[in-house]
Amino acid sequence: MKNLVKLTAALVCMAAVMLTACGGNAEKKSDIKASTVSEKKQEASEKKTETVELNVAYMPNYCSLWGVENAINKKYLEEEGLKVNLVEFQDGPTIIAAMESGSIDIGFIGQGAHKLCINGKAKIFALSHISNSDAVIAANGISKIEELKGKKVAYSSGSSSEDILVNSLGKVGMKMSDIEAIDMDAATIVTSMLSGSVDACATWSPNTIKILEEMKGSVKLTDNMTFADKTVSLDSWVVIPSYAEKNPDIILRFTRALFKAMDYAANEHFDETSKYIAAQTAQDYDVVFAQRSDAKWLTGKEVAKGAADGSIEKYYELQKKQFIESGAVEADPPVSDYVLFDNMIKAGEY
Repeated sequence: MKNLVKLTAALVCMAAVMLTACGGNAEKKSDIKASTVSEKKQEASEKKTETVELNVAYMPNYCSLWGVENAINKKYLEEEGLKVNLVEFQDGPTIIAAMESGSIDIGFIGQGAHKLCINGKAKIFALSHISNSDAVIAANGISKIEELKGKKVAYSSGSSSEDILVNSLGKVGMKMSDIEAIDMDAATIVTSMLSGSVDACATWSPNTIKILEEMKGSVKLTDNMTFADKTVSLDSWVVIPSYAEKNPDIILRFTRALFKAMDYAANEHFDETSKYIAAQTAQDYDVVFAQRSDAKWLTGKEVAKGAADGSIEKYYELQKKQFIESGAVEADPPVSDYVLFDNMIKAGEY
C-alpha cells in the first residue's frame, strides 16, 4: 500500500513538472511570436515613412502647378513620405525627353504632348483637369482665321500650341502650308508677338494673357472651347514606361497626395493657390490669379470616379481620335495601354 502511495505521489509530481514545463514553453513561444509580429509592424511602418525624393517637372503657369503646389504646402506629399524638387520647363515634349534622360521622375504635360503618350513614350497616371488655356491670337488688323493666309504665325511644335493652330486652320479648310509657320519656344513666341515680328501666334496661358494685355489691337481668334464639340483638351501627369513598371507604389502615393490637393484647390481656393504659384514662378500675383479661369478644375474624387465609370477613358479616346484625324499620330492603341486607370481608382480610396 505504501509503495502504491509513493508511486502515485511520484506520478503527480512528474505531471506537475511536465505541465509547468509545457506552460513555460508555450509562454516563451507566445512571447517570441508577439515579438516577431511587433518587429514586422515596425519594419512596415519604417518602410512606409521612408522618404523618397522626386524630381518633378512643371511649366510656369496655374494649370501646371495648381495641384502639386497645394500637395506640397498642405503636407499631403510629406504624409506620403515624398519630397518633391520642382524643376521648370517650357513645354511637355521637353519634359518627357528629360524623363527619358533620367533627370526627371514625374512630369506634367499639356494637350499636345499627349501624342507622345499615344506613341508609347510615356504613361499617363493622373488626369489633372480639362484645359481652356490655349489660344490663337492675332494683331495687325487680323480678325479671323481665314486672314492668316500667307501671314507669319509663331507656334511651338509638338505642344498644345501646334494642336490649336492646326485645329483652328482646319476649321476653315486651311493647312499649315497656307501660312508662314515659324517654330519657336514659348518665351520667344511672346517677345516676337510683342515686337511685331509676327502677325499671329498660338500659345497658352499666361503667355496669352500677357500678349492680350500688353499688345494694342491684339485679338483672340480661337481657344480650346472653340472645338468643344469635337475634341477635349486635357492636361495630365505622366511618367515614362520603365518608371511606371518599377515604381507603382511611388506613383500611387504621389497620385493620392495630388488628389487630396485637387479636392482642396478645386473648392474655390484660387487666392491661396495663386499665392503659392506666384512664389514658385516669381510672377506677379495678379497675373497668376487671372489664370484661374483657364480650365475646368476637377477634384481628385471626380477623377477617381471617372476612371472607375469609364468617363475619363472617353475623354482620352476622344483626344486620341482627334489626333489621328488631324494626322498628328498614326498609332491607334487602346487607351488603357498608356493611361493607368487602376492607379487613379486606387488613389481615390482615401
